[in-house]
Amino acid sequence: MSANTFEDAIRRLDTAAAHIDIDPEALEKLKHPAAVIQVSIPVRMDDGSLRVFTGYRVRHDDTRGPGKGGIRYHPNVDIDETKALAFWMTCKCACVGLPFGGAKGGVTVNPKELSPMELERLSRGFIEEIADFIGPEIDIPAPDVYTNAMIMGWMMDEYSKIHRRRIPDAITGKPIPLGGSHGREDATGRGAYYCIKQLEQIHAWKPQQIRVAIQGFGNAGQSVAALLHADGYRIVAVSDSQGGIYSPEGFDVPSLIYAKNTQKRLQAVYCEGTVCEAVEAQRITNAELLELDVDILIPAALEGQITAENASRVRASVIVEVANGPVTSEADTILRDRKVLIVPDILANAGGVTVSYFEWVQNRTGYYWTREEVYNKLRDVMTREFVSVHRRATETGIDLRTAAYAQALQRIGDAVAAQGTQRYFRRQNRG
Repeated sequence: MSANTFEDAIRRLDTAAAHIDIDPEALEKLKHPAAVIQVSIPVRMDDGSLRVFTGYRVRHDDTRGPGKGGIRYHPNVDIDETKALAFWMTCKCACVGLPFGGAKGGVTVNPKELSPMELERLSRGFIEEIADFIGPEIDIPAPDVYTNAMIMGWMMDEYSKIHRRRIPDAITGKPIPLGGSHGREDATGRGAYYCIKQLEQIHAWKPQQIRVAIQGFGNAGQSVAALLHADGYRIVAVSDSQGGIYSPEGFDVPSLIYAKNTQKRLQAVYCEGTVCEAVEAQRITNAELLELDVDILIPAALEGQITAENASRVRASVIVEVANGPVTSEADTILRDRKVLIVPDILANAGGVTVSYFEWVQNRTGYYWTREEVYNKLRDVMTREFVSVHRRATETGIDLRTAAYAQALQRIGDAVAAQGTQRYFRRQNRG
């Protein structure tokens, strides 16, 4: 990730602000994180040695409620990335109307190099270091890149031990037996799927004719792939961190998911039960996948994948951002000029934080919903907010990203103004 990721992220504020009436103070406030912490996490490794890892937590804004955002484990995690991700979370929660602000955290580590026990020590150690910085009414972490339900369970348990009482609402994305919510594991991909279904209605798509490429075949990528495949969409290319596979005829997505999750590598296969056979496919790189001749491109990996360098070679007519920040602001301009429709990350991937909100509510009330109830509530939120953003874009002649940010900024600006700004205080003083 580039050194100016946060600056690149907040550039979009001014673009969106031009389309709404927002107090300048609200805009200025959003350009500065509310709080930032960097910690050192000493971990005793399995061989007896001691390693010290660096962790971060950023609470960007809590005007509309407690901070909310994931924790990622990745070698490239740094403070600039974490600030940008926290900013996006602020906008995401406001865009879909959740009573949260934005936050994010991470540890600079390659989790694939750690044993399960080392991973647990790291996770508990991180919570020990940031325990005073988070909490169910302050900042609620969740899973992100290379973290999962079990890691969230360790973190919730460690936070509870520190405070001498069980506090399930301190962390979301937990396993079901530890207070997790049904539907959380596929919420991010499902939220994007609901957005695509709205586009399907608007553009009268016939799913069997729509070719889809998905960069990133982790939890979110698998979920949206499975849902689209079940509806008849042709998933012609998928990739993971090692590269991708492409077949113009499309893949049997359940077979790909089974092979990926059982053998830990992406293979072009067709499975009958547990017996899988190789099928014909072309090996491609992640970069090549982004430039395939498809109808829908779904970046579901990491930030900054589509840049000024490769944006002109992207041939998809629709991009659905399941990853956070996969398109840089410079690339955005190029794609907009080429009439590429982009469903922005702060809308497209908001399903995850929405069901995290549901989990937090369930933890606080002690009343839990069925999977069907969670899916119905998620569909209602995603559909309502997509329709609202799309209507704003259509009525004002702006792109979906600008409309989504304008919707978020309007809600944040209203919350800031409700506490008084210079306009209010100047008027009162004159009175």
